Amino acid sequence: MQITPATTSDLPALCELLDLLFSQEADFKPDREAQRRGLARIINNPEVGLIVVARRDNQVVGMVNLLYTVSTALGERVALLEDMVVSPNSRGAGVGSRLLEQAIQFARFNGCKRITLLTDRTNESAQRFYQKHGFSFSAMIPLRLALSE
Repeated sequence: MQITPATTSDLPALCELLDLLFSQEADFKPDREAQRRGLARIINNPEVGLIVVARRDNQVVGMVNLLYTVSTALGERVALLEDMVVSPNSRGAGVGSRLLEQAIQFARFNGCKRITLLTDRTNESAQRFYQKHGFSFSAMIPLRLALSE
């Protein structure tokens, strides 16, 4: 298995993975065109973030993306782990752990002092996975305001 930054040629496979993810998350629904636009913006603008993919036999089997911002509390660059998903036939084989470990290394290398992520409140297996990798619950709670037309 190879873990590398995503390229624009990976967009169709990444959209398929996001379809899986957004089909299981309560707050989102798959929208292939919106997903393609968002992924392309990240891939084509390294200052915005980074998408890392896992490949097995030249096929994308998992992805994680980091978006960069600045924390005024830390006075430093931080990352938001926006999406992480592994294809169902590759789960349980360490793909997610390798992807997450590589994303953490990339975040450190890019000067990030913290990674924050959101997961569904009911997704206890994801919460255990992230805790196993050093993440902890925050006293902060997420709130969202949709600014759609």
